[in-house]
Amino acid sequence: MNFELPEDVQQMQKTMRRFMDEQVLPRNAEFERIAATGVFPTAMVEPLKKLAREAGFWNIFLPGLREDEPGTQLSNMQYAPLAEIMGRIPWAAEIFNCNAPDTGNMELLHLFATPEQRERWLKPLLEGEIRSCFSMTEPDVASSDATNIETTIRREGDQYVINGRKWFTTGALHPNCKVTIVMGVTNDATDAPRHQRHSMVLVPMDTPGFRIVRNVPIMNHHAPEGHCEVTFSNVRVPVSNLLGEENAGFALAQARLGPGRVHHCMRTIGQCELAVELMCDRALTRRAFGKNLSDYANVQDWIAYSRVEIDQARLFVLQAAWKMDAYGNKSAHLDVSAIKLVAAQLQTRVVDRAIQVFGAMGITPDTPLSYLWTWGRAMRFFDGPDEVHLRAIARSELSRAKANLGATAPYYNVA
Repeated sequence: MNFELPEDVQQMQKTMRRFMDEQVLPRNAEFERIAATGVFPTAMVEPLKKLAREAGFWNIFLPGLREDEPGTQLSNMQYAPLAEIMGRIPWAAEIFNCNAPDTGNMELLHLFATPEQRERWLKPLLEGEIRSCFSMTEPDVASSDATNIETTIRREGDQYVINGRKWFTTGALHPNCKVTIVMGVTNDATDAPRHQRHSMVLVPMDTPGFRIVRNVPIMNHHAPEGHCEVTFSNVRVPVSNLLGEENAGFALAQARLGPGRVHHCMRTIGQCELAVELMCDRALTRRAFGKNLSDYANVQDWIAYSRVEIDQARLFVLQAAWKMDAYGNKSAHLDVSAIKLVAAQLQTRVVDRAIQVFGAMGITPDTPLSYLWTWGRAMRFFDGPDEVHLRAIARSELSRAKANLGATAPYYNVA
């Protein structure tokens, strides 16, 4: 296992840092000001996308890029540190066409789309001409167990008829969002296997019966692109809009989640690094009771714990990315659960320390910390709550122990 990156990828990291510092960061305050009005700043983002593409930072998240597809092909491990850099500014990923949920949707289309679906949806997504969203989570069932999904996708002749209610459909309000991938039940037979009942279908956003109900705030924060509640009321689409095979929706979902969790986790690590930088700056310049905050042992402990915890998490994520590259996505399914668990809890922990060092200013919009904390807290739910990942890891550990039950007996000092 070697985490040293090729020289050209190391140079890409330097170039991306410079791009972020010179092109993105100076526009951050203006982006936030416009976004606070509920409008997505498309006029600001589109020119930056052109610059990023010219600089070679385009679709760098997708290891399987074909020669006829735009972008720079990198492995998961090569992409990971770049995701960390762009993660420092939450809206920056779109500039590089590396934003969720489009990355996951592009991966799905790349793996499973028909030629017609590739032409209609994947090609404009890869070009950055449109955006997409993903409709899976439902408000009326426990979504930690996705077999609970109740949205129905019923076939009538050469059409699917979709009925159901979803929420946290991220990106649905983006002005360029043109299609959602919806997951629902296509096999409602009572004896059907739990993981072979669901399918994914492509639904254009202007299809009659599809409605955006509201933009759901995340910890009282409204995202301009939306984390939306949506409804499907007798939505009809051609059977040709089926993605992959019927009743194989769970297999598609797993293919989508693995790399996406690496992306999320590395962006989170970038945000944690920013939080530590802010915390250190504040500690060195703020005085209380005759001393700089950096002179107090508890503040030093917070900084030290944050450093080692971030570095531990980064190595864990790189290990998962390396394993995916070396042995395929399925080989890393437990690693992916583990990094999702570790990274989400890391973000709330590190950012909370930074907020404490800033004092009351830390809970205001004057710094990015309050937003970063809320996003870290939300991250403990999306892509599966902590408890689901803990259970998966524990089951694996117990299964391994069961296979070797009694192997620890020689370690007991019993006569």
